Amino acid sequence: MGSSISLTDKVQPQEIPFGNNPEESETHPKKDRQCTDIFFLILMSLALIVLIILSTYCIFYGNIYRILYGYNDCADVCGIQNFREKDLKFECKGSDMKFNKYLMILNASDTQGNSNGVTRVCVSSCYDHPGYRELFHRCIPEKSTLIVNQFVSKLGWNDFFQEAAEDLGNNWKEILYLCLIGLVFSLVLVLLLRFFVGFLVWTVVIGVALASIIGTINLWILYSQIDNDINNKSAQLVSIVESTNKWSILSFAIIVTIITVCVVVLIIALRNRIKLVVQLFKEAGKAIASMPLLLLQPFLTLFSLAVVMISWLYLALWIQSAGHLTYIRQNFFVYLADTPMKIARFWNFFLMLWMCQFVIGCQHMVLAGAVSTWYFTRNKSNLGDPILYSHYNLMKYHLGSISFGSLLIATIMFVRLLLAFLQKQLVNKTNSCAKYMLKCCQCCLYCFEKLLKYISRNAYIEIAMYGQNFYNSGKRAFQILTANSLRVAVINSVGDFVLFLGKVLVVLATVFIGIEIFERKEGVQHIWVPLFVVAIFTYYIAHCFITVYEMAIDTIFLCFCEDCSQNDGLSKPYYMSKGLMSFVENSKKIIEESKTKSWA
Repeated sequence: MGSSISLTDKVQPQEIPFGNNPEESETHPKKDRQCTDIFFLILMSLALIVLIILSTYCIFYGNIYRILYGYNDCADVCGIQNFREKDLKFECKGSDMKFNKYLMILNASDTQGNSNGVTRVCVSSCYDHPGYRELFHRCIPEKSTLIVNQFVSKLGWNDFFQEAAEDLGNNWKEILYLCLIGLVFSLVLVLLLRFFVGFLVWTVVIGVALASIIGTINLWILYSQIDNDINNKSAQLVSIVESTNKWSILSFAIIVTIITVCVVVLIIALRNRIKLVVQLFKEAGKAIASMPLLLLQPFLTLFSLAVVMISWLYLALWIQSAGHLTYIRQNFFVYLADTPMKIARFWNFFLMLWMCQFVIGCQHMVLAGAVSTWYFTRNKSNLGDPILYSHYNLMKYHLGSISFGSLLIATIMFVRLLLAFLQKQLVNKTNSCAKYMLKCCQCCLYCFEKLLKYISRNAYIEIAMYGQNFYNSGKRAFQILTANSLRVAVINSVGDFVLFLGKVLVVLATVFIGIEIFERKEGVQHIWVPLFVVAIFTYYIAHCFITVYEMAIDTIFLCFCEDCSQNDGLSKPYYMSKGLMSFVENSKKIIEESKTKSWA
């Protein structure tokens, strides 16, 4: 191959009907497949069976109403008819509490944790007791009128969680409406990426910068207005909600300011390379336009994740409620969990992490299979049904590989959470060296988790193309990414960054609408609590839809690398389009210019 022949000169894609080339049978996506990593699918099935056994045991000794309604000193659950125990030492248990639906805990300020200082009583109404009000079938004390200038809470951490629960409970409708608004914004962004990609990429980049700057300015103006209003009032007239909102807005404004500075600096640094991403987005747009049903995949993923989370929460309530009735003192009983019940709590949580990653991995595999089929089909009008074919390959051959990849990620996540739990338990009990070591372990595990997720995504793409097991596919993906590290830096990372900015734009737009809604609503004690929840949910909603483009871009990039390694553009024509060839030539020029400047 002569050096005088450029990539654009020698690559002239031909519209050859699929199957006319005698070498087509050896191309990918591979049709002759075998089941991969079946051991890990069996392992997942066994893990679910163990969860069923543990959950059945907990349900037998549990009562979900113990968690929802609470129970009194005699272990009678509030709001239901209770049954008597055969053991005479539990003789006070068995009262009818149908009309006493609310649990009141008296003398709960015993800081030593002594149960003798706690009295649990079921009452018919919280308002019959001065100083108490209702919240989630519990009677909680009214707030003090003292003003304490704290970001987290007026009266400490315990009161903060109570206040946060009140804000979420009182504003759940607004949170739901804002999540639906974020869903609409995500769909609009995905559709615009198809038809106005060049304009939209720059609009997203500039829009995020402007939205961040304007949002930061508005937050500081809002803080200034609240601060002036408070300063113009006497200390006696300043309400607790006003004081709390002042410090919440100040903290929120500082955080947003830091984020804005980081976003603007990154945009300025990457302004030249962002131009190269437009063509890659166009290729992804062509693939999605050829297979518009790909946009429905996130709905299936969201539904599956919702089923997993609801199942986990339902089982978690039963497992948490499980326990053996235990005598503490005269007329004071509690339900204590035994070892299988404690194991069930961790097992249920670990399975939740595993199943969530499994669902996400299935989406990655389906998208990768469909897009790779599109890329390696010369006659795009003869695609058939690549989405259905990708689902078929996943369900018949590669569920084991998804189980393997998701198990690795879930294990790292679970270990990280255990370390975080250990850190919390060892607060003020360890020296500074031990705390530093725990933080270093957390940081290393976080980086490893991100790397593992990235390798897994690309391994799923290789599995979709070649049908190999997870280990070999991950190894091949790593080799390709390493061999094309400059292309990854110029093409892949910038594309992911632009899509990340799209997610940020959706979140910022939704949060700003939320600020207007919650500022006009009375009684919100910590405005940032519902806004934080809205931001988290909106980000994941946007992620589920924009990940279609992410996977399309990543798949096309790996397909392009495979195309270049196995074809020469002469005797073996490339599969890539002319537009992608032009894009690659431009990226090569940028890389060469960067090398020249660095040497200069």
